[in-house]
Amino acid sequence: MQNYNKSILIPATPENIFAYIDDHARFSAHMSKSSWMMGGESMDVTADEGRGQEVGSHIRLKGKIFGISLYLDEVVTQHDPPHLKTWETVGIPKLLVIGNYRMKILIEPKETGALFSVSIDYDLPITNTWLGKLFGKIYAKWCVEQMITGTRKYFNA
Repeated sequence: MQNYNKSILIPATPENIFAYIDDHARFSAHMSKSSWMMGGESMDVTADEGRGQEVGSHIRLKGKIFGISLYLDEVVTQHDPPHLKTWETVGIPKLLVIGNYRMKILIEPKETGALFSVSIDYDLPITNTWLGKLFGKIYAKWCVEQMITGTRKYFNA
């Protein structure tokens, strides 16, 4: 299992930060936008009736990257507002450079705001493992950085 994590200080309360990250469509907006990392394409993010805001709730992403159809199903495994949220893939995701993964958000109160941490633990893909060895770490870093940057921009605006 591979890992990438990053933490920054956000000038906001843990409650406000958690409310932001708990809106999965907004928090995962980097996947819904065309970008060079997405091969100029994007993914559709949908959630079940739990909206990704309770343990057991599912979030699904479907789309194309470099013209290749991708799909994954995530389930929320921990939901402890305003401090902790985790979710992970279920089944066998159809991805290019990473396989199954687990995301973790940790928010710790500090005197001037909150320490906001995002981490991903991921496996290499089952097929095309060589792509994962070449690009998995780059993609994991990009994903975490997008979540960190989006949150920082939201609270510094």
